[in-house]
Amino acid sequence: MVQFTLPRNSKVKRGKTWPKAKAAEGKTPRYKTFRIYRWSPEEGENPHLDSYTIDMNTCGPMVLDALIKIKNEIDPTLTFRRSCREGICGSCAMNIDGTNTLACTKASEDVKGEVAIHPLPHMPVIKDLVPDLTQFYRQYASIQPFLQASGPDPEKERLQTPDDRAKLDGLYECILCASCSTSCPSYWWNGDKYLGPAALLQAYRWLADSRDEATGERLDNLEDPFRLYRCHTIMNCANVCPKGLNPAKAIAEVKKMVATRKA
Repeated sequence: MVQFTLPRNSKVKRGKTWPKAKAAEGKTPRYKTFRIYRWSPEEGENPHLDSYTIDMNTCGPMVLDALIKIKNEIDPTLTFRRSCREGICGSCAMNIDGTNTLACTKASEDVKGEVAIHPLPHMPVIKDLVPDLTQFYRQYASIQPFLQASGPDPEKERLQTPDDRAKLDGLYECILCASCSTSCPSYWWNGDKYLGPAALLQAYRWLADSRDEATGERLDNLEDPFRLYRCHTIMNCANVCPKGLNPAKAIAEVKKMVATRKA
């Protein structure tokens, strides 16, 4: 019998426990421990989970506040993405307490006990909590996310009725954080062929736009056993979306459009 051995770098080991950060003076400490995934290509070692304990009296309420405090005051080598801190840019998407979300909108106190933080799952890791989103953005670009219309440009804007504009609600708000796609098992196993919830939601955003005139070409681009039809309506995408969107519904609408034009 051949023994199966996991690749060396697939094994996450226990890392360093850092000293507690300084507590606030004159207050009862509210210690919270954060177990954070660490990996650097320069080290050539297995990934590991380092533990950091901070007094929440000296820190903002969100997980991103804790990460910034840890980087500024305890371990400057900790690497993660962040920008707006308002749930708008999607930069700080990561897996917190087992769920993909935004660190800037996830309250530390919402997690009972230690806070486990990992990069978005099933993506190549550049370093620590930073995933490689090259393929994700390439797939987004493939759906041509811009208005396509024939004829000369109008003198002013392209007009749209209020009812037609309302059809874009629940679509345009996507911030491309990749939380939905990286929570989708179909995307895990077929990420090289299946476009994933985020790209397909964006595709439907343009299919639903009354000003766009490339419906046929867009549907031709999507009609494929893998690019579109790997969605099995598992609904993980809708469950984790930090903006409350429903990519699975958008994908169903795309499938309906493909089926309708064949009828």
